[in-house]
Amino acid sequence: MESAETNALSLTESEKSIFITRTYGWMALALFISAVTAFFTARNIFTENGGATAFGRFLFANGMVGFFVLAIAEIVLVFWLTRSIRKISVQAATVAFVAYSVINGITLSSIFIAYKISSIASAFFGCSAMFLALCFYGSTTKRNLLSMGKYLMMGLIGILIASLVQMVIGFFTKTPLTMLDLLISVATIIVFTGLTAYDAQKILKTAEQANGSDDYKKVAIIGALELYLDFINLFLTLLRLFGKRR
Repeated sequence: MESAETNALSLTESEKSIFITRTYGWMALALFISAVTAFFTARNIFTENGGATAFGRFLFANGMVGFFVLAIAEIVLVFWLTRSIRKISVQAATVAFVAYSVINGITLSSIFIAYKISSIASAFFGCSAMFLALCFYGSTTKRNLLSMGKYLMMGLIGILIASLVQMVIGFFTKTPLTMLDLLISVATIIVFTGLTAYDAQKILKTAEQANGSDDYKKVAIIGALELYLDFINLFLTLLRLFGKRR
């Protein structure tokens, strides 16, 4: 009897470990895909003579129509993946997740044009250290962070509204709203700091119920997507605040 209970406990711990490893593994893979895609996209935006390639013109010419088309495609893909995750197969979820990583990598290529490589590297390593510390805290703290979810989402909605207002005002006035941009950046750091710890604890709680079924394999992909978005938003905000422009 005791041996059966021990085996069951061992199996539970094994499934928990597999789920956590799978989730963080997917997240790391997505970051790698986006980084490689962004780097090679940036290298193919301009010709040797300094002019824009056809791909560069697609992304940044004509009011950056191509860039915004890809940005909208990202939003649609995330919305579809989160809404359809229960119905689609593991393979379809995997393809959608990888596709999102590639598209986001293309849109991220603009940072190689706007910022110095040293600033990008500093922001990346600083964000990585911050992200790991927050995930460790979220996974080990005894405090229940899940109750913070609704407040963090309210903060995120507030950031989106403020960013939209900033974009509209900036479009019509043609002047940078420096103070508003600073406030949005600080708020973004605060909200995604909380979301990273929150998501890490949520993944840990989910892992305690995990098994080897396809449903949990798909949940791992969604968890990886949430962590990926936390990391990217922290990284871009740190880069915007502290990065040196070209």
